[in-house]
Amino acid sequence: MAKKNKKFRVIRRPPEVDWIPESQQRYAAIDIGSNGVRLLLSKVITSGEFTVYTKESLVRMPIRLGADVFARRSISENLEEKLVFTMMGFANLIKAYGPRAVRACATSAMREAENGAAITERIQQESGLELEIIDGGAEAEIILASHVAESLNPEHAYLYIDVGGGSTELTLFAKQERLASRSFAIGTVRMLNKQVTKSAWLEMKAWVKEHSPVGMPLRAIGSGGNMNKLFRMSGNMPDQAVKYKSLVAIDDLLNSYNIEERIRILHLRPDRADVILPASKIFRSIMKWGQIKLIYVPQFGLADGLVHVMHHDFIGEQKLKK
Repeated sequence: MAKKNKKFRVIRRPPEVDWIPESQQRYAAIDIGSNGVRLLLSKVITSGEFTVYTKESLVRMPIRLGADVFARRSISENLEEKLVFTMMGFANLIKAYGPRAVRACATSAMREAENGAAITERIQQESGLELEIIDGGAEAEIILASHVAESLNPEHAYLYIDVGGGSTELTLFAKQERLASRSFAIGTVRMLNKQVTKSAWLEMKAWVKEHSPVGMPLRAIGSGGNMNKLFRMSGNMPDQAVKYKSLVAIDDLLNSYNIEERIRILHLRPDRADVILPASKIFRSIMKWGQIKLIYVPQFGLADGLVHVMHHDFIGEQKLKK
């Protein structure tokens, strides 16, 4: 990156002194993914031109919906019960938190489940939470709502990579504009269940090579819980990019241990210790195909994007009232 853009920032931070908040808004966002369900309680503080997004609480339930869906095209009764009870618990936490807006979205597992619509209706009846089942394109748009493009060096092109349990979303940026976007049915849970075909890999490889810019350096932006963990394992400072060779070294380390050792020695959660290997393979493969040497990890996901969308809507409403 150019020197003035060396630090990758998603939000603008206020000066340390003489800063008095003019507005504080609370939001709640729920992300129902293929490998886990998350509730983010976030406060957005504004003063003049400064806006700070603060994660006040993040609750994660390791409900692996993708294990059912990608094998049987349906969510089992057992996981349905766990999901409904989780959403009821989240609803009570949200009531206690008192946000001005709430939004809940589900991605590939619920999207592909034959009983997804029926479960969505049950969740609304028993918890009062309205759940949206969104497609891959909408998922990418929401995640990118945190104005990532505004922080990018216009002299570089960027490939945004979001790896989930059921799919991988790729979005190409250049000159601070989104040029192309594609969702592939290649995800960590699918890979664990051996449900990713060779043709799917070849299709994603061809897309990356076709959309790799000529005459402009290509960098990556990584998203998802597994990439966040890989970033922490790199030992980099928050604003530093991870080098491709460092990602390869981490991948080699992970593969040198079995799953029990990854839990015991590397202190990975059991539901992270298995999916992190296929996630690492996806990131490594895409970076290799695109000859990408650096990947930035701003550590935000769908829930963070939902908060940004809700606050953006709030700002729009305030402007209309003036």
